[in-house]
Amino acid sequence: MRLPRVPRPRSLAGQLFGMQAVLIAVLVAGYALFTYVGDRGQAEEAAGRQAMAVARSVADAPSVHAAIGTAHPTEELQPYSLRVQRDTEVDFVTIMDPHGIRWTHPDEKLIGKHFLGTIGPALSGDSFTETYTGSLGPSVRAVTPIRVDGRTIGLVSAGIKVEAITRRVQNQVTPLVGVATGALLLGAVGTYVINARLRRSTHGMNAAELSRMHDYHQAALHAVREGLLMLDGQFRVALMNDGGRELLGVTDAVVGRSPADLGLPAALTGALLSAEPRVDEVHLTDTRVLVVNTSPVSGGERRGTVVTLRDVTELQSLTGELDSERGFTQALRSQAHEAANRLHTVVSLIELGRAEEAVEFATAELELAQTLTDEVVSAVSEPVLAALLLGKAAQANERGVELVVSEDSGIDDGLLPASLTPRDLVTVLGNLIDNAMDAAQGTIGARVTVTAFTEEAALVLRVADTGSGVDPAHTERVFQHGWSTKPSGPGGRGIGLALARQTVNRHAGTLALHEGADGGAEFEVRLPLPTPPDNPDPDPASGRTPVPRSGPGSAPDAGAAPGVPAARPSAPVLPGGSA
Repeated sequence: MRLPRVPRPRSLAGQLFGMQAVLIAVLVAGYALFTYVGDRGQAEEAAGRQAMAVARSVADAPSVHAAIGTAHPTEELQPYSLRVQRDTEVDFVTIMDPHGIRWTHPDEKLIGKHFLGTIGPALSGDSFTETYTGSLGPSVRAVTPIRVDGRTIGLVSAGIKVEAITRRVQNQVTPLVGVATGALLLGAVGTYVINARLRRSTHGMNAAELSRMHDYHQAALHAVREGLLMLDGQFRVALMNDGGRELLGVTDAVVGRSPADLGLPAALTGALLSAEPRVDEVHLTDTRVLVVNTSPVSGGERRGTVVTLRDVTELQSLTGELDSERGFTQALRSQAHEAANRLHTVVSLIELGRAEEAVEFATAELELAQTLTDEVVSAVSEPVLAALLLGKAAQANERGVELVVSEDSGIDDGLLPASLTPRDLVTVLGNLIDNAMDAAQGTIGARVTVTAFTEEAALVLRVADTGSGVDPAHTERVFQHGWSTKPSGPGGRGIGLALARQTVNRHAGTLALHEGADGGAEFEVRLPLPTPPDNPDPDPASGRTPVPRSGPGSAPDAGAAPGVPAARPSAPVLPGGSA
């Protein structure tokens, strides 16, 4: 047989009220039981003392002694006993002879009959009390002797019924029940008020809904790949999910700490501590490019800030590659137009019967393009650097800038370590060349000079321009994200050099700014290379140990020219490539 289930209150107020009701009921019941037992014992003792006092007073009364000496004691003692009974608020006063035969009794029918109770100790001259069930029911009674000249001439018994004692105790417990009922009503009103306020604070959700929301909240925090940071009203960290810890590089406990204590870049710290909302702000850490959004939380007062962090390091690179592809498309379109003009020239020369001149013209164009490739590759045979320089040379030509690969350059293929990825190399050198072209464009004899070589187990990259240079007071500020001397474009300014320094720092290198020989700025990058072994393995093809070129002045393989003329267009400026 299944027991019926007791319905449980769903609301927090119902549960709170039920708990209060049970608690008050248990307290009142326990206190009532304790009071009843204690008061009953005290009431019985008090009734015994009261009965003994009445009995002794009657036994000592001279009128009682005189009445006992008469032939009919009942005639005088009965009215007297009833009067004493009424005045002293006892239930009975019985006067009897030494044999226990009643002379008085509240019930006149029982006069002359034997007293129901103990009289032995009284006959010996001792007074005592007892609880006994007599003709009037259970009672607490006192029995005392009436003595004259050492003789016992009678006995007096006065008593109070147990029923009367119980009523007295109940009269004391009843107010306690009333107080408990009032406390329960007051608790119900208080619970209602607290519940109403709690409902407003929890938007009407009960305890089960809050628990479920907390579970969803925790699961969402760990599942979201983006960084989530919550600050309280005093701008201390209240919560940070796993994604936020990873993006900010935080491993220690952060709850209760200020973002200023987390070792973050100053610009990012300022954004987190700002009271104003921030939308899609780009900030750089040591290893990442982050998009930061902040939103203040308010509910009549400032309660904190919610910060979301999105990693766009890969997206930044992909965007640059996409822009490069678009630039290639535009460049190919321009090249196709230029090639069509040259082809028309060749065809026209042939139609005019000048075949030799047509061949010379076409050969000169092919030699110019091949010379550009040969000179760059002979100076820098590292394929990534060579490809980057060829593309930037064509881009510089379109912008009216001469890109020169210095004769001091010399880097062999395979010399760069695997840790220096092509993407990082393009990020560093590409942004430096883009900034140099921006600075040199529009100047007389606009030129950008690139030098790349190895020196003392380090890769050295130098990019100099013929621009106006950089104010020495701004030598360090040029590497800060957002700082630029040029108007901001659609994609913003001031991220190129910041990305370059971030990449250099990640590889434990240095990026410095100096005054160039042509009056412009010269940026120098030094990236550490692994130390070559003392006895390198011989070249399996020739049996000789290869000797890499390093340092300014090393001769290139095929006589690189001091300047490399640009011949064909290539990729546009990398995104954010201006300081």
